[in-house]
Amino acid sequence: MVQAIDLAKRYKHGRKPVNALDGVDFVIGKGEIIGIVGPSGSGKTTLLNMIGGLDRPTQGRILVDGQNLGELDDGKLAEYRLKKIGFVFQFYNLISTLNAAENVELPMLLSKVSREERENRSRELLGEVGLAMRVDHMPDELSGGEQQRVAVARSLSNNPSVILGDEPTGDLDSKSAKHLMELLWDLRRDKKVTFVLVTHDPLVVSKCDRVFSIRDGKILREIVPKQKEKIVSDEERLSMDTLY
Repeated sequence: MVQAIDLAKRYKHGRKPVNALDGVDFVIGKGEIIGIVGPSGSGKTTLLNMIGGLDRPTQGRILVDGQNLGELDDGKLAEYRLKKIGFVFQFYNLISTLNAAENVELPMLLSKVSREERENRSRELLGEVGLAMRVDHMPDELSGGEQQRVAVARSLSNNPSVILGDEPTGDLDSKSAKHLMELLWDLRRDKKVTFVLVTHDPLVVSKCDRVFSIRDGKILREIVPKQKEKIVSDEERLSMDTLY
């Protein structure tokens, strides 16, 4: 579903070049839940931006569902972000003046989906994330965990192939974080959506199929399930330093 080939992104900080990504290679299969861990400044968010079509590589290729994003012009990239990618952020990014259903409808409105279809689908998605009774509630009437569930429903509104999460549990308590990860597992099973999650949360790491550890723009290692079981045998005691 997602493939990076010798992927690099370089910025200039004054006269000094900065390698945000430096020759990254990986393959992510359809329906996988992938974690990305690493210290601040390691290139995690830059990698998400590449997959999400928010930034262009300096070198190499990023392919999503066989499509080379580097070959798309700005208009095609905008269409790609709208229809192929869902985004879930740490702080929810809900529109405070819209209720839960209207927040979920917003990407469909941008895709020119009919009003009836938008309304039906938003309520269906909110039901799938356990918020059938909260469709008319405003964001400030919802708990943090409920707001993040609305954000997940919104990310699914245009049937994306890939959902990108930037610290999706970062503003949640441990109980809400656990419920969110259970929800993502259910969605992966039912909809075959691929998830790529940047995280510092040991709980998220423990629930991923594979984890990429990044430092200085390079993937240091990939933790496969058998290794992960040993490292994350007790998620409450897991030090993220173990993965860096």
